[in-house]
Amino acid sequence: MKIEIWSDVVCPFCYIGKRKLEKSLAQMPFADQVQIEWKSFQLNPDQKTDPSVSTLEHLAQSKGWSMDQTRQITENVMEMAKAEGLDFDFEKAVVANTRNAHRLIHLAKKSGKGNEMKEHLLSAYFSEGKNVDDFDTLVELGIAIGLDSKSIITMLESSAFDQEVDEDIYESRQIGVRGVPFFVLDRKYGISGAQPDQVFNESLTKAWAEYQKANPSLEILSSQNGDACDIDGDC
Repeated sequence: MKIEIWSDVVCPFCYIGKRKLEKSLAQMPFADQVQIEWKSFQLNPDQKTDPSVSTLEHLAQSKGWSMDQTRQITENVMEMAKAEGLDFDFEKAVVANTRNAHRLIHLAKKSGKGNEMKEHLLSAYFSEGKNVDDFDTLVELGIAIGLDSKSIITMLESSAFDQEVDEDIYESRQIGVRGVPFFVLDRKYGISGAQPDQVFNESLTKAWAEYQKANPSLEILSSQNGDACDIDGDC
């Protein structure tokens, strides 16, 4: 069964939602039969990368909040993150455009490492205070999960995966995504946002039951083993 997730690298609830999904899947007996695919989504595609401005300052300016309001709101989010084992630091987080980060995730997906890349980028932004639009940083993060540095540099210096990012964003509009994270389970069920654990548990169980109906496994017709040869060559 496939779970597709539309998400942005600088969305706190996307990181929290990722942990909630992982926690729920860990309780499911079918977890090893679930494929996760990360889809690109940009909350602010026109965002200018500016390491000189903290995320707290940017939030206050863009939302029209006072710094006290901004700190109170982000502290609430930090508490939510802490409940999922995450350590957010909005004081260090760097204001950055995320398009290149999304292109890097697409590159990683070609090697089956999209989930690892997503995790490293989220951690880099929310916990480590790294600029997720800086080429050297993106190369470093890609190498950390086993990608080839030359491949990363070649990608970053070209327009590679721009189309894939645009297609993901276009698809999100087609299916009615209005905010992230947005989880699509087997193209049948959607979960919008970092919902309570019970929602993830119930939705996963329901989606898996329907997936099994549509993809029945072979039924063993007898509880006893007949004569056979095993994978070790013993007959």
